[in-house]
Amino acid sequence: MSADLTSLQSESRVLFAIKLIPMQGQRFQPTGFPSLGAAFYRTPNGQSVLVESAQSMANRLEATIWNAATNEPNTDVRGISHVVVKRKGHFLTDTMLESHRLNSPYLLEGSNKGFVEKLKGELGALSEGPIDRKLLAQVLLKYDVGSLLHGVFLAKKELAGGRLRVARALTAFVEADGAETVASGGVKNDHVNPSGLTKLGYGNVPFARDEYTAKTITLYVNLDLAQIRGYGLGAPAERLLTLLGLYKVRALIDGDMRFRTACDLRRESEGAVLATRPRGFELPDLADLRTQLRLAIDACKGAMTETEVAFDDDLKKGRDEDNEAEEGEAAEAP
Repeated sequence: MSADLTSLQSESRVLFAIKLIPMQGQRFQPTGFPSLGAAFYRTPNGQSVLVESAQSMANRLEATIWNAATNEPNTDVRGISHVVVKRKGHFLTDTMLESHRLNSPYLLEGSNKGFVEKLKGELGALSEGPIDRKLLAQVLLKYDVGSLLHGVFLAKKELAGGRLRVARALTAFVEADGAETVASGGVKNDHVNPSGLTKLGYGNVPFARDEYTAKTITLYVNLDLAQIRGYGLGAPAERLLTLLGLYKVRALIDGDMRFRTACDLRRESEGAVLATRPRGFELPDLADLRTQLRLAIDACKGAMTETEVAFDDDLKKGRDEDNEAEEGEAAEAP
């Protein structure tokens, strides 16, 4: 399928609802939350459960363009903007891996203030008055294009008073409808000392385990074309962002969707992937998206940079009282 985006020019969204099934058997393990467990809720389709959250899927979509073996973007997207952080000359992290992207403490909180000062200089015009979203988008395109798809919140006060934020333009999540609990369990066996002290890891330890089945499991995807156009970056950048979003979706569903040990999923059908909006739009295949994405990156290379920042501070562990203070301050913030 050719990457023809003509039919999207008058659309505000591209929406997909892609049916998934377990790779083997019927059971799967949904995401869990502290003090909550699996997220159950009632819908017209019966009891539903959240299999994978939007936050987690943002990370999984970004992982489709990252080479974990070499710690760099994969060859299909080489040349996109991102910031690599090195410590004592060795790779430490990258904005493509950081949960808060350019708001990473390894960029903004270290003793090396060079990158912070650079951002302050380029975003200085936003320190007072209404936010110029086009200027903000230009700076994000320059340093970390993924922020324009996955969102960012530059909360540091030195950067326009902590007011700079961009919502997600590419959102995905996985839900299962008609879900039922499969209660099981097992025993951690100690064949040497079955009656040993269990708190130290010895002895036989029985445990309970919940897995789930469902009538349907669906990956929902929302690519916000109106938001992408609203950045005001021009046609080449709009095409780059649209192709990059579609590439990530296609790479995800064509690749490995093993979200957890007991949550290994695949597409229900190997046929064409059709959008629910606009009707008739077919997700291009990976080979064509790869070709068109390379051309789009080349067309925008003058607006993007690959930046290297040094973080040579000690990696100190936080104290509980520090964390409690920060949480208290956050709770009192307006």
